[in-house]
Amino acid sequence: MRLTFFRAVLVLITLAALSPSQAFAQLFETRAKQAYLVEAETGTVLFAKNENEEVPPASLAKLMTMEVVFNAIKSGRLTLDDEYSVSENAWRNGGAMSGGSTMFAEIHSNIALRDLIQGVIIQSANDGCMVIAEGMAGSEENFARLMTERGKAIGLTNSVFGNSTGLPNPQSHVTMRDLVVLARHIYRTYPEFYHYYSQEDFTWNKIRQRNRNPLLGLDIGVDGMKTGYTEASGYAIVSSIQRDGRRLFLAMSGLESENARREEARKILEWGIRAFERKPLFKDGEVVATASVYGGETSVDLKAKGPVDIFLPLTNPDRLVARVRYNWPLKAPVEEGQQIGDLYIYIGDTLSREEPLYAAQSVKKGPIHSQALDALIELVQFWN
Repeated sequence: MRLTFFRAVLVLITLAALSPSQAFAQLFETRAKQAYLVEAETGTVLFAKNENEEVPPASLAKLMTMEVVFNAIKSGRLTLDDEYSVSENAWRNGGAMSGGSTMFAEIHSNIALRDLIQGVIIQSANDGCMVIAEGMAGSEENFARLMTERGKAIGLTNSVFGNSTGLPNPQSHVTMRDLVVLARHIYRTYPEFYHYYSQEDFTWNKIRQRNRNPLLGLDIGVDGMKTGYTEASGYAIVSSIQRDGRRLFLAMSGLESENARREEARKILEWGIRAFERKPLFKDGEVVATASVYGGETSVDLKAKGPVDIFLPLTNPDRLVARVRYNWPLKAPVEEGQQIGDLYIYIGDTLSREEPLYAAQSVKKGPIHSQALDALIELVQFWN
């Protein structure tokens, strides 16, 4: 199968009025070693820096731990009232004795899942993660496999989880791109649980602890999600902001201090809100491209399932380029609604948005002479 790139109507777009950027690196500078910023509704990439570089997840792994829990609750396998027992392992290696983040769960006590969820999200409790992992899967090792498998199922293409806590583990690694995919998924799929990420504090075992997210109290519209730190990768954060009618998701890592993490995250989020405007590229039902159909009666029009908008920077005008890619030869018959290819939208040299494209109409097989001609063309293309 040979990949064919072609430019369709309006596919090579050079519109100074849209004011797209030259490159992300020229738009914004950050001290973070890795960063990825995405607008939630359209999926437009607003900033990317080493977004596919593997780093230890630290406590950001707890986002995946909670996704597994939320999914089990939504599917009816768990309830918020379910209780789990605190093992010696969870108490010793995740509790106060460990020196890490903890909800101070007492050994051999039983804790309701709703409290464990708050302990993990608000207090970043390692003991809470371990109690959940052992209660759901029998061991941390088994639960970590569930995390990795579930991550792949929801689109994390380059992340592996070695435990439920994010504590140092040679198997564990994530990317900033995957973490944004995970954050968007949690927000869209589990709205009934998302409020935990903005809860300011939680008291357990008569100990009140505040949410560890340093952006929640800045009154800039941040309402989640998680911080993390390892010596190997530095200070990291996954965050979401809702303001001025738009929501952004950010993942960044490799910062040298808590202050740097707070300030760099704040700056890029506020920049993302202020520095972009929404522009329509294709209306709902508008033909994006036309693809030749091998052995078919006619070619086939391609369109997205809905309008295609993108967020473009207000400064540094340059070319906005869109390309359509599909597997050639596209063979008849083609069914209306069949996914044919994808639309790739670039700002400068950086892929900013992908959108699947579908057949706007059905195409039947053409007459024998038409099929024979297409076969000849395919043969020539093959030998070239």
